[in-house]
Amino acid sequence: MREHIWELKQAASPGTLELYIYGDVEGDSYDWWRDEVIRSETSANAFRDALAAYPDVKQIDLYINSYGGSVFEGTAIYNQLRRHPAHKTVYVDGFACSIASVIAMAGDEVVMPRNTLMMIHNMWMGAVGNAAELRKAADDLDVINAAGRQAYLEKAGDKLDETALSAMMDAETWLTAEQCIQYGLADRYSDTDADMSGAAAVLQRANLTLEQRLTVQKSLAAQLRQLAQPPAPPAATPEPEATNSVMALFRNF
Repeated sequence: MREHIWELKQAASPGTLELYIYGDVEGDSYDWWRDEVIRSETSANAFRDALAAYPDVKQIDLYINSYGGSVFEGTAIYNQLRRHPAHKTVYVDGFACSIASVIAMAGDEVVMPRNTLMMIHNMWMGAVGNAAELRKAADDLDVINAAGRQAYLEKAGDKLDETALSAMMDAETWLTAEQCIQYGLADRYSDTDADMSGAAAVLQRANLTLEQRLTVQKSLAAQLRQLAQPPAPPAATPEPEATNSVMALFRNF
């Protein structure tokens, strides 16, 4: 068993690197209590530093089993891979979901066992602020989604147009290996099926993310209903704990 969900190591073949993305793609964080940066092993910074240690590599084999994570980290990783002169082969070992599917598009060749899946959707985020700030957040998401679409379209070539792709992303679409090859998002099947014994855990995490999203949406709807009501007497003002619980939900999102 691997110690890390993210691993970059010298392969048995000279000039070949093996990269494993098995888990969440997450950026570095900051511990305000200790005044120190907490490095994430799945951040774009960690990937950049590890890749820099092998400047002469000619082949990168990338193995993915991830339901996604940070759009910003994943986009940076995708671009780092695209710029790298080595030939890149991507193997989907189970799931390549959300931003993990964007990273997969950096492969010169994408290989999928017949029992693996890819999921594509529009990016989303939690936001708080005034009306102007919320409108800007929506505009920012449009730009982020447009950039993500280009990664898929560059890989797909003439097998997929932007209108069809946008419709699939709007619908949050799960794609089989067969469909990925049909749309140009993968190039060929693997010779053997993938070990899907850990599939339930990945799906459980994906379902949890959906539940969190729905919880935030319900909280926002409740707040908007309160704002639409006539001002209440001071005694009816919500207690600070209610507001704090909503803010805590966003911090944990």
